[in-house]
Amino acid sequence: MSKQTAFVTGGAQGIGKGISTSLAEAGFHVVIADLNSETAEATAQEITASGGAASAVQVDVTSKDSVDAAAAKVAKDVAPIDVLVNNAGWDDFKPFLETDEDFWSKIVELNFKGHLRTIKAIVPGMVERGYGRVVNIGSDAGRVGSSLEAVYSGAKGGVIAFTKTLAREIATNGVTANCVCPGPTDTPALRKFINGAGDNADKVIGGMKRGVPMKRLGTPEDIGPAVAFFASEGTGFVTGQTLSVSGGLTMA
Repeated sequence: MSKQTAFVTGGAQGIGKGISTSLAEAGFHVVIADLNSETAEATAQEITASGGAASAVQVDVTSKDSVDAAAAKVAKDVAPIDVLVNNAGWDDFKPFLETDEDFWSKIVELNFKGHLRTIKAIVPGMVERGYGRVVNIGSDAGRVGSSLEAVYSGAKGGVIAFTKTLAREIATNGVTANCVCPGPTDTPALRKFINGAGDNADKVIGGMKRGVPMKRLGTPEDIGPAVAFFASEGTGFVTGQTLSVSGGLTMA
């Protein structure tokens, strides 16, 4: 494969870092597009030091101007974007009845509308060139629901449905769109929630593991290969699909 360019939002840490690393190992030049420019630069340097190709760009997916500027910068300084991975997101664990409209807006802006902004900025170029891969990061929460994540689950369910519709609309243009749905995954965000559980932390982790047939939490390294599969040249006849990476938590 010639060196293609992959643009990964939220690609500096957690699941995003696992995705960035897997894509670099698969031969892509990975653009780590993250709000935290220092962490993005550090991750890019790690990948480069390991023999991969990577660069960093700052982006705020809640801002159309920021997304448009980042996409234009990559096209000018690196290359046209062949693969778009929409991973940036945010969540907090709260019962729905304890949330408010500001909380809803933050969840939807980061986990749903951020995907729309990057796709609107980048996919027209893919369509024009007749080639592209879009991989949206959903969640098993969006497939089956998840207690304390009602709004997040709704946003991720929207991502799954949107991906299928986008796939239909661009199917004749050489561009695919697919969705990868992680299950419970050991990330900094999950650790923050678990640490907040205090003495019940072990109980919380145990409960999560019991629900997974493989009896463990996922890792960022588990997610990356699934994204790399959908990003590959050989998956040109695979579109509109939803793949759970959850140790068997969701089987469908």
